[in-house]
Amino acid sequence: MDARGTSRALGLIAFVAMLPLSLALVGGFFGSFHPAFDSLAHFRIHCAAALILLAPFLLITRGLRWNGLLAAVLGVWAILNITGIAIIPGLGTVQASQEPKDGLAPVYRLMQINLRFNNPEPGKVLSLIGRIRPDVLTLEEVSPMWTEKLALLESAYPYRLACKLDGYVGGVSILSLRPFAEGAEGQCLADGAFASAPIDFGGRLVDVAVMHLHWPWPFDQMNQIKDLTPSLAGLAGSAILAGDLNAVPWSAASARVAEAAGMKAIGPMRPTWLYRRLPEFLRFAGLPIDRVFAREVAVLSVETLEAVGSDHLPVLVHFSPVPPDGEPGDLKTATAWLPSGPLRNEAIR
Repeated sequence: MDARGTSRALGLIAFVAMLPLSLALVGGFFGSFHPAFDSLAHFRIHCAAALILLAPFLLITRGLRWNGLLAAVLGVWAILNITGIAIIPGLGTVQASQEPKDGLAPVYRLMQINLRFNNPEPGKVLSLIGRIRPDVLTLEEVSPMWTEKLALLESAYPYRLACKLDGYVGGVSILSLRPFAEGAEGQCLADGAFASAPIDFGGRLVDVAVMHLHWPWPFDQMNQIKDLTPSLAGLAGSAILAGDLNAVPWSAASARVAEAAGMKAIGPMRPTWLYRRLPEFLRFAGLPIDRVFAREVAVLSVETLEAVGSDHLPVLVHFSPVPPDGEPGDLKTATAWLPSGPLRNEAIR
């Protein structure tokens, strides 16, 4: 086969690959109609990148150039919508950035970690916690093995809520340096997949909740969200929700959680999960399914931390409770990604 024939063959292969990728990409935008479409949405950026890579082979093949142009436009359009630059209004992903009016407001830290039930390197997790010493920990997959390991932190984190989940994967937990509200013990729901507790941050109560959702369709993620809607809506005015949603920021599932809780998504957008058998340098190909939401809480930064033996990266949030005389409207809100660098208004606690 000569060069022209080879080029033609590559173009036809690219065309055949383009068809299912385009259908999957477009179908993912209809996640609100059926959970099956929402499952496709999780791989939107992968489909978009593949279409962009296929476009040159189509553009140089006679008779397929319009298909190449369509592949390129679809791919770029999908990525722009994921990054929040919506070509069609209303389809972009919005992340809320919030700052307190008072630059002297105290700053606290929340660390979100899916521990992985059989993490082979639990010492890395404990070392990270000891080094950063966040005020609050929201944890998933707290298996019997982890219950024993976390007992080592009992003196440092005396305020805790542990929710057991039947099976070997384990439930969710909240560990805190700060005391729970007087007389409050928190609550466990959804068979150990959801927990919440009011925590006292220097006289300001904030409901801290942790959630571990099931996998998307054909599993029962959407039914789980529906069952948890009353609990999400019942969180106090100032609240932070963190956890492993098994849902990307641009999915209908993530949007329904935010709507049910009346919260804003605050990140992160960087992939936090990667299949455990893949090398770390492929992290960019993972999924950002470890999510944080907030309401009436000023968020200063959100960042992912180094790998600690789990297939999920830890997420660190710096935040400040809204002053007691403040109102939600006092927050400066922008539709942009949150910075992952140094704090903009550090304060002494």
